[in-house]
Amino acid sequence: MRKRNKKAGSSHEPKKSLSLTPQQQQSKCYEGEDLDSLLKSIGREIELERLSKGALPEKIWIKQQFSIGVNDITRVLERMMTSAQLGNSSQKPLVAGNYRKPSIQLQAVLLASDCNPRWLTKHLPSLASSREVPVIFVKDNKGGSLRLGELVKLKTAIAIGVKARGSGINKLIQGILHDDQIAGDNGVLEAC
Repeated sequence: MRKRNKKAGSSHEPKKSLSLTPQQQQSKCYEGEDLDSLLKSIGREIELERLSKGALPEKIWIKQQFSIGVNDITRVLERMMTSAQLGNSSQKPLVAGNYRKPSIQLQAVLLASDCNPRWLTKHLPSLASSREVPVIFVKDNKGGSLRLGELVKLKTAIAIGVKARGSGINKLIQGILHDDQIAGDNGVLEAC
């Protein structure tokens, strides 16, 4: 019995590696004040873009800028080329009948980490990672989906994909992903 206790507390156990997987390197988690700053900045940029190009009805405009919901994001990510396919330039776009593969690309995915049941969104980080799309986790004491829903004028949204369209929203997301100005030093590189 003593040997078992000694072995459990032994310093000879292998230590966990501190290196991050590619999926974790492309993920960020925001909560608290950092989350408030992030969502205010994105909301402000959405309003500015909406006012500058306000010819379309709001729901249609939002649909052009964002992919909303787990199913829609999954569909768009599955249609995007994987990083292995991007390296193979000889690959032709898939054509089935008169249907041509859409050229919609996601810049980033905002994902509420409070999703219940968790299996609804479990596949998104790995699918996004295979397409080299960063994931930004939103954690807010079971209110992340409510906060994301406010951005796109819905009651709740578990996941929002930001479509790459060269807008001010894309510039802001690019700054968030690379400079990490909003999160400061608290932008954690792991899932919430």
